[in-house]
Amino acid sequence: MKSLILPALFIFSLPAFAAEELAIVARHSAVIFQWNHFGYSNPAARFEKLEGKLILDEKDLAKSSVTVKMPLDGLRTGVEALDEHLKTEEFLDAAKYPDISFTSTGIEKGPMDSLKIAGKLVVHGVSKDVVLNGKINKISVDPVTKKSRAGFDAEAMVRRSDFGVGKFVPSVADELHVRITLGAGG
Repeated sequence: MKSLILPALFIFSLPAFAAEELAIVARHSAVIFQWNHFGYSNPAARFEKLEGKLILDEKDLAKSSVTVKMPLDGLRTGVEALDEHLKTEEFLDAAKYPDISFTSTGIEKGPMDSLKIAGKLVVHGVSKDVVLNGKINKISVDPVTKKSRAGFDAEAMVRRSDFGVGKFVPSVADELHVRITLGAGG
């Protein structure tokens, strides 16, 4: 009987698997959005500053969450005058709304490492529900740092007019194609 009690006590004294908090690594992440400009071209912009965290429960991804903040002072198109124009009151009004943010409200794992990431996207002071179509790139221990790392990609289509940023619609497309690659580490 003693031989059964000791292993049972050992098993029940082990900590339950807990979700791990990983910081978003900006240099290994990107949020890029693209739009059609008067039918002539499809320029793109990216956020070069990303902040946030990933709460990762590898055993049950539905218990995971992600929070990302994209300061508008990190918005880059490759054309400085356009960067500044997009930050004016006509568009994103960075003086009044300095950040864009996303906070997940649910994560659903699908086949072949696919994900549906539901959440609240806040742009221009307006919060809307969005669903990102994502996939797991890799979850493992980094061979260099020996700490947990995770990588994901996701895409979504959002309408800028839904957030009160409708200048020049429909000549300049309302739809923004958003692509995300996210690296996070412990």
